[in-house]
Amino acid sequence: MTRDETRATDAAAVRVFPPAWPLAGLLVGLALQWAWPLRLELPVPVAARYALGALIVVFALVGLGYRSLRTIRVGEQTEHPWKPTFHLVEAGPFRFTRNPMYVQMILVQLGFAVALANPWIGALLPVTALGLHYTAILPEEAYLLAKFGEDYADYQRRVPRWL
Repeated sequence: MTRDETRATDAAAVRVFPPAWPLAGLLVGLALQWAWPLRLELPVPVAARYALGALIVVFALVGLGYRSLRTIRVGEQTEHPWKPTFHLVEAGPFRFTRNPMYVQMILVQLGFAVALANPWIGALLPVTALGLHYTAILPEEAYLLAKFGEDYADYQRRVPRWL
């Protein structure tokens, strides 16, 4: 086996670009709201709804996304799940959830649902979560368990998958 073949097999079997799930949830939700509008009457002013949605998105992008990315890169790892992992990352947001970047994606979609008062985007959150779960999280966990064995199993016991 060549070095390139070894590197190609030393990675999680993630076949769908993970951000595609929340992006699809957002776009499909917008299309469904256009085609079959659902009115969501919230007892809050529009400006407050926008502010709350923006707050959720900013927290997700900065509090989870940026910090996770920084933690991964400081640990000389890559954020791309289809590339090799050389050691476990358990610092930063990874102390609280094994998948902070996927939690971030869910929160961004939620933030847009709130800001836009779009129930379709919110209703698609479980689809996004399941898509991420089956096409990214489970393949990554299988890869990490095979590669790191008991060290990863111990991490799984200590830190929840989502929150």
